[in-house]
Amino acid sequence: MTNASSRLPSSHPHDELVEAIRDALAAHADPERAVGQQRYMKSSLPYLGLTSPTLRQALRPVLASSAYRIAERGRWEATVRALWDEATHREHWYAALALLGHRAYRGWRDPATLPLVEHLVRTGRWWDVVDDLATHRVRELLLDRPDEIAPVLREWAHEEDLWIRRTAILAQVGAKDRTDRALLTDVIEPSIADPDFFARKAIGWALRDYARTDPDWVREFVAARPRLSPLSRREALKHL
Repeated sequence: MTNASSRLPSSHPHDELVEAIRDALAAHADPERAVGQQRYMKSSLPYLGLTSPTLRQALRPVLASSAYRIAERGRWEATVRALWDEATHREHWYAALALLGHRAYRGWRDPATLPLVEHLVRTGRWWDVVDDLATHRVRELLLDRPDEIAPVLREWAHEEDLWIRRTAILAQVGAKDRTDRALLTDVIEPSIADPDFFARKAIGWALRDYARTDPDWVREFVAARPRLSPLSRREALKHL
């Protein structure tokens, strides 16, 4: 797949919505909390200091307002990108994810959205945003259009980029009995030997989640792969 960062939207962002979101978040800023949040997340972007409930509370009326409703798909994507690419605080990233996943735009979340999601993963490069994208946006696309999305995830599983591989591994978390076991195997295998904590943790998480649906399959998968790291193995079998 073409690197998503090179595929820029043709439409202009909804500048009034971007400004309204930034103003709503700034109104709830807590500079003291922000220092600890940035330190904990090891983030190069500073925080405004909003808790998750406060963030949702601040965004809800803005995103639901008919005054800021986006009527054209390209403009929606451009607005997500503007919030993300021009972010001055990490909460702007979280707002971009909220706009991307808002129910008003469900009809536009189809395989054509994947380059945008890929751009966010490649530039976000940390677990708070990547895991949200993997377990919500990518999973949604995969379950809706498996024939189109599964081949992309198999490609991603062989990428050098750790966060793209992590996204492929985690894309079926929460899929339960709709999990494609062959795909799960194919996205895990290329990262089994990766010593990175985030690769090993992702493998364990994906297997642990599916173990709630088919524990015998997970036991057999783990037993057949002695090269699984102790971390991946421990996480996979945690509740078995």
